[in-house]
Amino acid sequence: MSPLPDVDPTRLRDALERLVRIPSVAFPGFPEAPVREAADLTAALLQEAGVQDVQRVDVPGGPQAIYADIPAADPDAPTVLLYAHYDVQPAGPDESWTTPAWEPTERDGRLYGRGTADDKCGIALHVAALAALSATGEGLPVHVKVLIEGEEETGQGTLSKLVEADPDRYRADAFVIADGSNVATGTPTLTTSLRGMAVVDVTVDTLERPVHSGVAGGPGPDALLALARVIASLHDDRGNVAVKGLDTIPWDGVAVEPEAFRAENGVLEGVDLLGDGPVADQIFTRPSITAIGIDAPAVDVAANALIPSARARLSARLAPTQDPAAAAQAIIAHVMEHAPWGVQVKVEEGPGAPGAVLAGEGPVAEAAAAALEQGYGAPAVRIGTGGAIPLCADLATIYPDAAFVLWGPGDERSRIHAGDESVDLADLQRAAVAEVAFLQALGAVRV
Repeated sequence: MSPLPDVDPTRLRDALERLVRIPSVAFPGFPEAPVREAADLTAALLQEAGVQDVQRVDVPGGPQAIYADIPAADPDAPTVLLYAHYDVQPAGPDESWTTPAWEPTERDGRLYGRGTADDKCGIALHVAALAALSATGEGLPVHVKVLIEGEEETGQGTLSKLVEADPDRYRADAFVIADGSNVATGTPTLTTSLRGMAVVDVTVDTLERPVHSGVAGGPGPDALLALARVIASLHDDRGNVAVKGLDTIPWDGVAVEPEAFRAENGVLEGVDLLGDGPVADQIFTRPSITAIGIDAPAVDVAANALIPSARARLSARLAPTQDPAAAAQAIIAHVMEHAPWGVQVKVEEGPGAPGAVLAGEGPVAEAAAAALEQGYGAPAVRIGTGGAIPLCADLATIYPDAAFVLWGPGDERSRIHAGDESVDLADLQRAAVAEVAFLQALGAVRV
């Protein structure tokens, strides 16, 4: 095994901290200036790493993407596209953070801040790996393309349309999607399946206006109660999804122990886990449905009145093989069938995203697994993920012959999308070493 170029831990951490300090939330209603600042910093970091030609790509309806095309020393070497995103979720309530979300802070070997794990660490990984390889003065072992977007968290999917419109520009033999995570701290992990997503908004109307509960309670139809019955019908008594027509496929990768799942997700003592079968099957390759929001009077301002209208947003996670539009229609059909008391129901299909089954075998997957073991000093495991990554699924459709490597240094303690998001700094360094090893090894592979 040839020696690897050294990854500079100071450069790696500095890049991540500089990115985390920028509140680059791309959702409507948030300032646009920090998003532009994060794009500028991403371009600057690549240039500091030795990338000469860094381009800003206009994305219709979205923030600019950052793109680079770096030739290999060997013109016959395979092409690898490195992907990550610089936008992040909103910070959420201040009280959910031990230290401020936009001030990267180290505690017990972990760096805390919004975007440390999702997904500014992915940018830092790519920058550190390219810097390490460029410092050798020997040229890159593979032809590298870099694509960093600024709207992944919004789910708009405009970057996918951009790639589809110019497939030759972004074509690669292998795509490294640095938006995954490890199953546990210190356990290097390849993600080989993605669940998809469908969203349905349901509105129930029963009355022309609120009516005093003492006057009309009993025969009067309450919209919130009707909506609650619709939501309850989505699962059987054991918590299995009861909607007909949704795909399920078996999972044959690493198992997830119920007690570990309970601890990682903060399930309260005495509260049952839902559904039948292995936990890994449920979170990687089976559908789930959650009511993620309800519009109805808040308790503190509630009046003694029947509620005339109530609305809920249903979010479904789908088996990797499921068509999201078909899933949304199955949920809508179920809602209409189970709406009680003749209530009026309106439904609206929200944005969906396909899942994907990513190859866990072949020369690229083998090189990735070997590189992870070299970086972490432990064998790699394979998992699925319940979180949708629409671009990854779209790329798998646009480039059906390409191989995909989905990884990242996050872990079971990273709390992505929540307060106190963090990344283990030792795993961040190990992941960067693994990426260098992968790019170096792939230079000898002909795909």
